[in-house]
Amino acid sequence: MGRAPGTLGTLWGIPLCWLFNQAGQLGYLSASMGLTLTAIYVAEWYETQNPMQHDHPEVVIDEVAGYVITMALVPLTVATIAAGFALFRFFDILKPFPISYLDRRIKGGLGVVTDDIAAGVAANILMQLLCYNTTLLGTF
Repeated sequence: MGRAPGTLGTLWGIPLCWLFNQAGQLGYLSASMGLTLTAIYVAEWYETQNPMQHDHPEVVIDEVAGYVITMALVPLTVATIAAGFALFRFFDILKPFPISYLDRRIKGGLGVVTDDIAAGVAANILMQLLCYNTTLLGTF
């Protein structure tokens, strides 16, 4: 995948967010759940095939799922897509507590995806504040 595979992989989440958004809020959340479960399955399968390679850079579906979670129930604009991307990558790369704790403690496919889920949830909380707290920043 080359340099920055997680960042490049996260880009695949942008068209998926748009596609999932076409199904409405419930459709988006359902598709996000399906993608997350698929990511866990793919990561688990990869690790059983390559037991010495936990969270290998070739597997980026976990980043895609994390970004899709970041953008759940967020209006899709160029600004929110960029802000969500930056926030997700910030949390995924730096892994502040409790993300770092989850990353170290949970193994297998679930472990590969859990830190991205947590990064996505953290980024989503900030996106909700940015988009819907008019006293904080106005409408984003």
